[in-house]
Amino acid sequence: MTIDLLDAAASGMDAQRAALDVAARNVAAAEAAGPHADYQRAIPVFRVTGDDGDDRVEFAGTRTERGTNVDLVTEMIAVMNASRAYESDASIFDVGKTLAEKTIELERL
Repeated sequence: MTIDLLDAAASGMDAQRAALDVAARNVAAAEAAGPHADYQRAIPVFRVTGDDGDDRVEFAGTRTERGTNVDLVTEMIAVMNASRAYESDASIFDVGKTLAEKTIELERL
């Protein structure tokens, strides 16, 4: 049970790190293209995988959003959302780690 919690939190952290990478690539590509160039925004795509209730969130790649150029405000909001989700997953991971440590301590007694 504890390992499942750690695994789920770690997969969520990996997915959010990938979302942060996509936002950074969007901003970098838009800046490199220049102020009058069009650069279609890449959107991270996620999927939930797992069996027997062991669900994991995985980064499945990106898709482009037709007719939408990269907007710095939109990307900063995406960064804030991914950062908050990452922090939530990290908190869950810490709880799972503490639970595992307490379980090991109890087994030693």
